[in-house]
Amino acid sequence: MARIKIDMPDNYLFSTVMDVRISDINYANHLSNDSVLSFVHESRTRFLRQYGYTELDVEGLGIIMTDSAIVYKAEGFHGDQIQIDITVGDFNKYGCDIFYLMTNRATAVEIAHVKTGIVFFNYDARKVVGLPEAFRANLLKEA
Repeated sequence: MARIKIDMPDNYLFSTVMDVRISDINYANHLSNDSVLSFVHESRTRFLRQYGYTELDVEGLGIIMTDSAIVYKAEGFHGDQIQIDITVGDFNKYGCDIFYLMTNRATAVEIAHVKTGIVFFNYDARKVVGLPEAFRANLLKEA
């Protein structure tokens, strides 16, 4: 199987920092792969909050993650501060991709490149719906 490659953007809309907790460490004594996705989830909620959104209310609609890809670049260890820079791209009729650059804040070593695909979802009707134009406009005015 070919290695996954994520073409990371040059510019980011948002940055947050999270500490690696002892519960984020696996038996090999470094940041676990499942914790990387937890960091992504937490950072995405912080990113959305910057625009007054939640995962259940983006212009009146929810979002659902349709896929995720992670390319691990280096280890993270207990006590490290991880900076997560976030941006969006690849807009389509139903959603977009969110990109996350995870870096050790002290050393500037890249820990992971992550991309998640999202679509917009009407939880009452239980169906995928179109991307709200106001969402795209809000984010693109920042870029």
